[in-house]
Amino acid sequence: MTTPSRERLARARVLVVGDAMLDRYWFGAVDRISPEAPVPVVRVNREEERLGGAANVALNVKTLGAQATLLTVVGDDEPARTLKKLLERQGVTALLGSDPQLYTIVKLRVIGRSQQLIRIDFENQPDHEVLAAMLDDYERALPEHDAVLFSDYGKGGLTHIPRMIELARAAGKPVLIDPKGSDYGRYAGATVITPNRAELAQVIGPWSSEAQLHERAQKLRAEHRLEGLLLTRSEEGMSLFDAAGHAQVPAQAREVFDVTGAGDTVIATLAAMLACGHSLREAMPVANRAGGIVVGKFGTASVSYEELFA
Repeated sequence: MTTPSRERLARARVLVVGDAMLDRYWFGAVDRISPEAPVPVVRVNREEERLGGAANVALNVKTLGAQATLLTVVGDDEPARTLKKLLERQGVTALLGSDPQLYTIVKLRVIGRSQQLIRIDFENQPDHEVLAAMLDDYERALPEHDAVLFSDYGKGGLTHIPRMIELARAAGKPVLIDPKGSDYGRYAGATVITPNRAELAQVIGPWSSEAQLHERAQKLRAEHRLEGLLLTRSEEGMSLFDAAGHAQVPAQAREVFDVTGAGDTVIATLAAMLACGHSLREAMPVANRAGGIVVGKFGTASVSYEELFA
């Protein structure tokens, strides 16, 4: 496995663009069933707030030892202020646009007896392109970064992504995308996209054999002028489709505790490695190892340099 020096990693700068959110956790004891409905009553005794969505991706870049800048739009509300504080505390540079018509996305998870009982989402779909106003900030930030990572959660923040990809590629920066939805045409020209099995099947249809998967993945890659398509396959590891063909790494065998945010860790690690000048084929086993470590942790989590290269 390729190991960049800590110093080299500390100089690598990744610009993360996308939908940021706040992950809230309410932990409590479950001792009885409600008399009003057949549901457990959770007596909350602890609350926790973590960076979610694109903010978690930026945190993963930072935790690994590289520098991260997050470009996103949030609402003018309490969750936005909390998000800002958390980013500051973690040392992530934030370029935050504020839109009073937007609710900052909050995902509230209620945990009882060590398991998630319910998730409540607070969000609204913007009726306009929220990131368009930040195109100037994006252009200013580009030259100072070594790689650009788009974290698309399908929340309306990345409608202008084709123009942003074009600008990044013209500046010679690798572009990584965690995709959403079935229109991959808007990611055309990117260096690599990292769908999971369900996301890729949405676009190329379910495959009945490895040969069929390879053929369709390569066709999709060529069609959208992508250097690589990295498919994350849970217990089957990862597959990279590129101009040289296909490379696969097996999953890291370990106990899976929580897969929340594992995709964030994988693409953040990949971006940090590319920002250090490594190739996709060199970066893939490192990203695979990072994903294997993070699924052993609870909730949205990240991986340190020590854990990854120990």
